[in-house]
Amino acid sequence: QVQLVESGGGLVQAGGSVRLSCAASGFTFNNYAMSWFRQAPGKEREFVAFINWSTGTYYADSVKGRFTISRDNAKNTAYLQMNSLKPEDTAVYYCAAARYFSSASYTRADRYDYWGQGTQVTVSS
Repeated sequence: QVQLVESGGGLVQAGGSVRLSCAASGFTFNNYAMSWFRQAPGKEREFVAFINWSTGTYYADSVKGRFTISRDNAKNTAYLQMNSLKPEDTAVYYCAAARYFSSASYTRADRYDYWGQGTQVTVSS
């Protein structure tokens, strides 16, 4: 049974930091690219960060320089380190796994095979 389980969300003050984790099981983690998306109330789900099977990464312009995506293949876990948080970063954060991707597809939610249930991050001003 495939599972992606996010953890680490919560309430944080603006300027603070949070580290999200995404624990994967039920599939060969090493073979999948991983991404983080987020969805704020009343808004569409949006791409945040991507990491391929090893260390290649891409970020949305809105988080570049503040967020860092990483993965530990030995632990089947992906991470999102979020620094200098802003109130507009408030959202439910989801991790997702993709077996195949291209430079034109990694920001598209419909290209991902598996999704977690999401974890809430709330940034207070």
